Amino acid sequence: MTYHGPEAFFTERLDALPLRVAYADEMTVVLDDPALHTYTGGAPEDLDTLRARYTRWEAGSPDPAEHWWNWVLRVRADGRLVGWVQATVAGPRAEIAWVVGTEWQGLGYAKEAAAGLVAHLLTGGTVRTVVAHIHPDHTASAAVAAAAGLVPTEEWEDGERLWHREEITSGTARP
Repeated sequence: MTYHGPEAFFTERLDALPLRVAYADEMTVVLDDPALHTYTGGAPEDLDTLRARYTRWEAGSPDPAEHWWNWVLRVRADGRLVGWVQATVAGPRAEIAWVVGTEWQGLGYAKEAAAGLVAHLLTGGTVRTVVAHIHPDHTASAAVAAAAGLVPTEEWEDGERLWHREEITSGTARP
């Protein structure tokens, strides 16, 4: 299988652009709310820490069998960054995640971005299965996963439920 780095993809209102270290300045402001860490732990990162993280992400996984694909989300109407999506791809499986800054939550950006990401991954010809781990109390994230066509499973990892979507034939997806 041939893997390429993340390629930009587009939704109705968003441009998902491959993450670059240069985006850290604007993203530090987008992500500067402790509420974003309620279900994942941690705290907002300062600019130097976020730049270091983006440097690692941009360099890619040290495991040649795993690929880190990350995108920032830019609202086309005003040019502002509002969050990010990511996929950790190993073979035909992608584990996805998303974050939208609190200022832009409730506007449908996370649902739009996650659905766009899943469509982008499943039509790329390599990924056949998409999964996400969702905290059981994080109803907004569960709604995002459902909007992206993922369904909850009975599998749990580190206190989070595994959500799943599998592509079974070309052009036909199955939850």
